[in-house]
Amino acid sequence: MARAFVIFNPAARGEKSQRVRQFLQSKASADPALTVAPTSGPGDATQLATRAVADGYELIVAAGGDGTINEVINGIGTSGVPLAILPLGTVNVFARELGLPRKLDAAWRVVESGKVRRIDLACAEAGGTKRYFAQLAGVGFDAAAVQRASWELKKKIGPLSYVWAGLQTLAQPAAAIEVSVNGSGPRGRGPAVLIGNGRFYGGSFRVFPEAKLDDGLLDVCVFENGGYLDVLRYTQGVFRGVHTKFRDVHYFQTKELQCNAPATVLFEVDGELAGAAPVRFSVAPRALPVMVPDREGGIDHA
Repeated sequence: MARAFVIFNPAARGEKSQRVRQFLQSKASADPALTVAPTSGPGDATQLATRAVADGYELIVAAGGDGTINEVINGIGTSGVPLAILPLGTVNVFARELGLPRKLDAAWRVVESGKVRRIDLACAEAGGTKRYFAQLAGVGFDAAAVQRASWELKKKIGPLSYVWAGLQTLAQPAAAIEVSVNGSGPRGRGPAVLIGNGRFYGGSFRVFPEAKLDDGLLDVCVFENGGYLDVLRYTQGVFRGVHTKFRDVHYFQTKELQCNAPATVLFEVDGELAGAAPVRFSVAPRALPVMVPDREGGIDHA
C-alpha cells in the first residue's frame, strides 16, 4: 500500500466512532506507511490534508461523511494526490456516486486494492474565496435548509432532518436567484438552483440524470417557484425521475455559471454552507484522482 494519510472524523456515525477508531488504529499498527489523524473541529480536515500533501503522502483517505470529504478535497485541491474514502456519514452521497461499499472492511479493501479514476473537480468562487466540491452545490432554498439541519437533528433522524429543515425554510420568503451561463445573459431565475457534478442529491435521488463525473461539465437545475405546492410537485417529480420535464424547471449542462441574487442568499457545497451569492461555479476537468472499486479485480461491494 502507498504511503497513506487517513483523516478521521470521530463525530461521524456517533456511537460507532470508537469501533472505527480501533479499526484504523489496528491498520496503522500493522502498516508503518499508514498515518491516522483525527479531526477535532470544523476546518481541521482541510488543514490536515494540506499538510499531508506538503509532506509527500501518496494517498489521502477521508474517513467520515460528505462534509469531511469536502474538507479533505479542499486540502488536496489540484495537487494530483489521490483521494480514498471510508464512508461514515449520514447520507454519503459521493460514496454512492462512486459505487463504494458501505461496510467498513469492504471499503478498506477499495483503499488498499482499488483503482484510480480521475474525475472533475468543481469549484465555487465567492467573495474572493474558492471552495472545491466533488458532488453537488445548491444556492437558495437548498442552502437555507442545510443551515437549519443541525448535527443533533441529523444524528436522530438521518436524511429526514433535511426534509424537516426544508419545511421550516418554506415558511420564509425566498429571493429569486438569476443564473447566467458562460458570460451570456440570464438562463433561468428562481428561489432554488442546484448544481451537480454527479447524478445524486440527498442520497440516491437522481436530480442530475445526465451528469457524469468526468465529462468536464456541470449539470444545473433551476426551480422557478417556491411555494408549498410547487416544492411538493418538484419532490414528487424527482422521486419519479420526471422533474427535468417540468416547464418551470430548467435543466442544462455548462462549463461555468454565475448566480446573482438581490438579497443575501446562501450557497452550500457537498452539504456544507460555503458562503453567499453572488457566486461563480466552474469545473476543472479530471483534476481529482479518486480510488474506486476494481470490479475486474473482484472487490466485494457489499
